[in-house]
This record gives sequence, C-alpha cells and structure tokens, in this order.
Amino acid sequence: MTAKKILFIASEMTPFVKTGGLGDVVGALPKSLVTKGVDVKVIVPLYSVIDYEKYKLEKVMDGNCVAMGNCSEFFSVHHSSYVKGVDTYFIEFNKYFDRNGVYDDMWTRVAYQDNGYRYAFFDRAALQTAKDLGFQPDVIHLHDWQTGLVPYYVKHDGDAFFAKTKTLLTIHNLPYQGRFGADLLSYAKINMADFHAGALEDYGCINFLKGGIRFADKLNTVSPNYAREILTPEFGAGLDWLLRERQNDLCGILNGIDTELWNPKKDIIIPEKYSIKTHLAGKEENKRHLVQATGLSSTDKPIVSMCVRLAEQKGIKMLANCIEPVLNTMETQFVIMGQGEQWANNYFDSLPKKYPGKIAVKIGYDTAGEHLMCSGADFALVPSLYEPCGLTQMVSQTYGALPIVRSTGGLEDTVLNYNEYYGVGTGFKFNDVSANALYNTIGWANATYYDRPEHILKMREMAMRKDYSWDKSGNDYKQLYQEMAGGFI
Repeated sequence: MTAKKILFIASEMTPFVKTGGLGDVVGALPKSLVTKGVDVKVIVPLYSVIDYEKYKLEKVMDGNCVAMGNCSEFFSVHHSSYVKGVDTYFIEFNKYFDRNGVYDDMWTRVAYQDNGYRYAFFDRAALQTAKDLGFQPDVIHLHDWQTGLVPYYVKHDGDAFFAKTKTLLTIHNLPYQGRFGADLLSYAKINMADFHAGALEDYGCINFLKGGIRFADKLNTVSPNYAREILTPEFGAGLDWLLRERQNDLCGILNGIDTELWNPKKDIIIPEKYSIKTHLAGKEENKRHLVQATGLSSTDKPIVSMCVRLAEQKGIKMLANCIEPVLNTMETQFVIMGQGEQWANNYFDSLPKKYPGKIAVKIGYDTAGEHLMCSGADFALVPSLYEPCGLTQMVSQTYGALPIVRSTGGLEDTVLNYNEYYGVGTGFKFNDVSANALYNTIGWANATYYDRPEHILKMREMAMRKDYSWDKSGNDYKQLYQEMAGGFI
C-alpha cells in the first residue's frame, strides 16, 4: 500500500528549467515514484525562460488569487504532461517570473533583490493552487530555501484543507539559506511572534531555510553522509544547533541519476556505445574522439576530466594551486568544462596556451561535451570542499571513468577507495583540503594507470556495475512518505 498523494513544490525542475542538481532531482524522482504507484503532482514557477511550446504547456486556470499580507495577488496556472506520468503545474505571475534568469540576472549574475518576495508569493500560491486543483496531499515534498516557508504556512494558517498533510523538506545545499530583510514580514504573512532566533529570525533577517528546518515534519539531505556532516559546526552553516535539535527527524537519502540519459549502452550522443560485456572497446574509441575534439596530444596518456561549476565549493582553488605542478611533472592530460567565478574562468582558460596538448578548457557548458568527456576520460576530478551528494562521480563511474574525489558528503558515500593490495575500488580519495593532497592523489591515480593497468580495468568494471538509478532512492522516499502519512489507505 502507498501514500495516496504527494505534492512536490520546487523552484526548478528538469527538463523545464534547471540551474543545478535540485532541478535534476525534481525532474527524476517523481518519475520513479509514479512507477511505484504514487500519485505525484509538481508545482513550479512559470519562468519566461521555460520553452512554452516545446514542453506543450497549456493554461488551465486563470484569475486565481492568493492573499499576501498587504494585498491580493492574482495569477494563472498552466499544465504540462511532458514528463510522462507526472502532472506538472506552472504558476504564471509576470511581476516576479517574467525575467531573463531564474534567481539572478543571466547577464550580470546579480541576484534579484526581491527574491524574498518572489518565493514567499510562490509558496503561498503553490498551496492555493493545490486547493484550486482539489489535490489534497498526504505529504508535501519541498526543496531548499525557496520553499522553506511552506511548512510554516501549513502549520500556522489553520487551513482545514491541509489539516492532515505532512511536510518534508529536502536540503540540497545547506549554505544557501534565503536570508532577506525584515521588511518582508508583512507581505509574507509571518507573525511577529514567530520572528525570533528559535524560528524564522536570523540576525535581524528572515531565513527561509531556517524556518523550513524548524517547522517541517521531516527533513532529509541528498546523501547519508551529508546528513551526518551538517550536524557539525564545520558543515552546519550556522544551523547545526537547530539541526541537532531536529536530528531525530533527519535522514539522508542518496540521489540517483537518470539512467536513460546517462547510460553508455544506450547513449545516442557519444560516438561509440559500450558496456562491460563489450570489454570497454567503445570507451577507447570515445577517448580517441575526445583527444581529437579537444586537441590533446595522445590516447596513450590518461585523461582527467572535470565538469563542474567553477566555484569555491568545488575545490577549484586547490586545483588552481596544483594543476601546473601536475602538468609539469606528470604524463597526464586534462579536459575542464565549466563556468563560475571570474578569476577561475580567466585562469583555467589561459592554461591551454601555456600547456598545448596537455590541457583543454571550455568556459561554459554543453551536454554533448559532457557526455563525450564521461565516455572518453579515464578519471573524473571532483575535489569538492563539501558535496551534499554530487552527480558527476556517479555518472562518471557509470561510464567507467574513475573519480578522484575528496572524502566528503555524497562523494564519501558513492566512491569506494582504491585498495592497492586487492586491486579493487571505484576511485581515488583524499581527506585534507590542500593542494598537496590533491596533487598526490592525482599522482596516485596516474601511477596506477601506468603501473597497474589490470587494476584500472578491474576498477572500471566494478564502477560500471554499480546501480545509481532512482529505483532504490525512489523506494526509500516512498517508505519515508508512508512513515510520515501514518498508515495507508
């Protein structure tokens, strides 16, 4: 038996709109749940960047109204069934969502100053939309700070429609908390009695995520290890004390990957499909294509790929402090794709001219390039300072590219460190946040490639056998919903 109805409320959802891993989760998890008999609906904002025609949206309601603290806001609701089995609803409110970016201006990368107003409205409008649809959920599944006020509204509005509804908040990235000025209190309909340090107040500001953590019935993160890490001051981003108070209601469920999209046996983007059964012959062909496409020098030397946001969280300062020593002392090659902090864009983009044939860099992102990197590279570098889950290391293992990672968050959960004695493992791990530790671990992987190729082959096969589909994670979420709903009809 299953919980009857689950409502996802989120600020993004693949394929409609995505800025990071949150969109991937909201796009993939409902599909998995539907195959398990769960009735799922999703509500997201109708950003102007969403391709209305491509995803076959249609307006289904108009003149909907939600009472904000000092006014009434009127909005429309659109629907798409593009994601098979998942009814997705979009809230149209041009005042807040008809812009050239999602959270910030796509040209200046400056965050919208009214983000607090935008998502306070969205949270209330999403609840109103569920009522207007007559969809009375057993559980509302929320994602990150953008939906952090929903648990507060469900608990404090006293709306009989949601009297039996429970709320689950998934924390995808704790440091992003949604802090806004107290001028938002009236519009967001937050009672002054709840504007204190134990609830929504954070050094004179409203903290959306803090409110979600305080008022949601259950909490989870996107990997078991990250759920443990955020209880500590090192990873708790100032909220570890509150999370320790709620730790009996906190769990970690590992994200999955879309194995229809990321599967070397079926991948229509890569030059040559392959599998363990084909003895990875196709991977060598893809490596040849990767070398040709990027201007690297050799298919005989290992290729280390890195496809990440060029942001401090991803360990790019560590890499910047050791990559030239690596290039100068090791017979290895790099392919880097990503975009982020301007200094990082400039620095990494300058390296191919200095080290021709040894490193290729693309500032930006393209899907075909990422698929070719996964299928052609020998190693995948993910040296994150912290990583709630991470998808890169799971995708790379699926394609037989062995991850080089720091032992944190989901990286610790998903990568089995190489054991030289037995020749087993699925990647290479290090602990210290230092350029020296990263340099040594790249060297370790590089030496293994040359000195113990039979171990590399064995590790690739182990990595490709791992199941990172959403099937197990979907079952874990289904069980959590069932526990929250308190029984099934």
